[in-house]
Amino acid sequence: MPPATIPSKRGAWFAPSSKVTGRASPTRLKSSRSVGRTSSRKNGWPNSKPSWKTRRGRFPSPSPPARRGHRAASRRHHPEAGNRSRSARGRGGGGAPLVAALTLAITGGTGFVGRHLIDLAVERGHRVRALTRKAQPPRHGVEWIEGNLEDREALGRLVIDSDAVIHVAGVINAPDAAGFEAGNVTGTLAMLAAATAAGTHRFVHVSSLAAREPRLSQYGASKARSEELVEGSGLDWVIVRPPAVYGPGDRETLELFKMARRGIVYMPPKGRLSVIQVDDLARLLLAACDPDAPSKIIVEPDDGRPGGWSHIEFGHALGRAVGVKTGVVSTPRALLSVASGIDRLFRRDKAKLTPDRVAYFCHPDWVVSSDRPVPANLWRPEISTEKGLAETARWYQRQGWL
Repeated sequence: MPPATIPSKRGAWFAPSSKVTGRASPTRLKSSRSVGRTSSRKNGWPNSKPSWKTRRGRFPSPSPPARRGHRAASRRHHPEAGNRSRSARGRGGGGAPLVAALTLAITGGTGFVGRHLIDLAVERGHRVRALTRKAQPPRHGVEWIEGNLEDREALGRLVIDSDAVIHVAGVINAPDAAGFEAGNVTGTLAMLAAATAAGTHRFVHVSSLAAREPRLSQYGASKARSEELVEGSGLDWVIVRPPAVYGPGDRETLELFKMARRGIVYMPPKGRLSVIQVDDLARLLLAACDPDAPSKIIVEPDDGRPGGWSHIEFGHALGRAVGVKTGVVSTPRALLSVASGIDRLFRRDKAKLTPDRVAYFCHPDWVVSSDRPVPANLWRPEISTEKGLAETARWYQRQGWL
C-alpha cells in the first residue's frame, strides 16, 4: 500500500475522544515551563510556576473564592428557582433532563464538539460565554471572549457570574510531552483557578478514555493529570470521558467516510471501540451543568451498544452509511510505525500520525467501562450509531465534502 493511501497520515482513525477538545493548537500554547515566567508577567499570572505534581487532593487556589458568582449554589435555596428547576427537569427524549436557563462559560467553543455544544445551549435558552482566539461573528445568545487559556484577564471575564464551566478545549496532538502538558494540564489548571476565584462551583471537564491508560501515550498521561487536578479542586466537578466522537462537521471522521465510499476502509489492528454522536455528547455536557445533577463523578458515555464495536464491524457500518459494500483491512502496527516516520519526515511538527498516536490507535480496548455509566436519570443516548453515521454521510454529501 503506497504511503499516500495510509489513512492515518491525515488523522483519519478514531482516537479516544480525539475531537472533543476544540481547536487548541500546541504550537499556540507555550510549554509548561514558560507559563509561570514570561507569559505570566504579560498576562498577570503569578511569576511562580503552579505545581500540579502534588499528591492527589491538593489544588493551588490563587485566592479565596469571591462572593459573586454563587448563583448556581443559591438557586438551590431560592423557593421559586428551586421549583422551576425541578419542574424543568422533566425527562426529555432519551432520558435528557431539561435544565433551567443557566449562564455557561465554555472553552473550545470554536471546535467540533464546542460548536455543537453552543448550538444546543442557545437552542435551550442558556446564556453562553465562549472563549475564542480570533474574533467571531456576532451571534444571538453568545458572548465571545477573545483570549486563550494563558490569559488570566480573559478567563476572569469568561467565568464571572457564571453558573457552570464546561472545559472542552485542549490539545489532541503535539510534537512532545511539553505540548500536551501546556494544553491539557496547565490549561485545565488555569480554568480551575479562574472558576475558583469567581466562585463558580460547577465544573464539567471533558477528558478522554485515553486517561485510563496514562502509560500508553503522552496524550493519555496529560489527560490523567488534568483529571487529578479537577478531582482535587474542591469544586462540584463532573469528568466526562467520551469515546470516539463523530457527526456533521467533523473533518477527521470524513476521511473514514471517503475510504468507505471507495470501497475499502483501513483500520488499526484488531480491537474494539465505543463511539458517540456529537449531539448526544453535547446533551450530556449540558445535563451535567444542572446544579442538581450528581457531582464528583467520572462517567464514560457511548451510543448504548454493549461491548462497543470491533474495528471490522465499525468499518462495515461506515460502508452501510454511504451505501457501499466495503472491505475492511486491519493495518499492522509495524506499518503504522513506518507511516509515522514518513509523516514526521515530511510534515515535522505538523505530523498527524505521531508515535504517540500510533500507541493509542493500536490499543485493543477503547470500549467504555460498565463501572462508569452515566446515571440513567441524567442522560441516555438518543442516536444509534447506524442512524448517526447515515445522517453524517448525508450531511457530508450536502456540503460537497463526500
